[in-house]
Amino acid sequence: MIHGYFGSQGELYFEIDLIAGDGAMIAVDALLDTGFTDYLAMNIQEVEGLGWSFVRKQDRQTARGEATFSLYQGRVIFDDREFVIPVLGGEEINEVLIGLPWLETRRLVVDKKAGLLTLGEA
Repeated sequence: MIHGYFGSQGELYFEIDLIAGDGAMIAVDALLDTGFTDYLAMNIQEVEGLGWSFVRKQDRQTARGEATFSLYQGRVIFDDREFVIPVLGGEEINEVLIGLPWLETRRLVVDKKAGLLTLGEA
């Protein structure tokens, strides 16, 4: 189970580990974006700095319209397990974003009044 925290405006953040191409692990705070339908999105410079494998360019619909992203294969530690996942890299992405696929097999518990935010096995 991952314990998260609330941002200043109520955003939902969880710490995950990114595994660089050379095996180094980097802990990051990732924003859970319930409008994002992929596993992970990051700024393209950060993705390239990790040395992850480029797969292809891909057009996606965003809240601002259609945009072209670079698709990479990345490795992450999420809830103490390693995953190989597709990662979208884009120039306009300012935070590490995690999306809805993580909720397919996990239970999200949000109780802001009690300060409780967890994401764990269902």
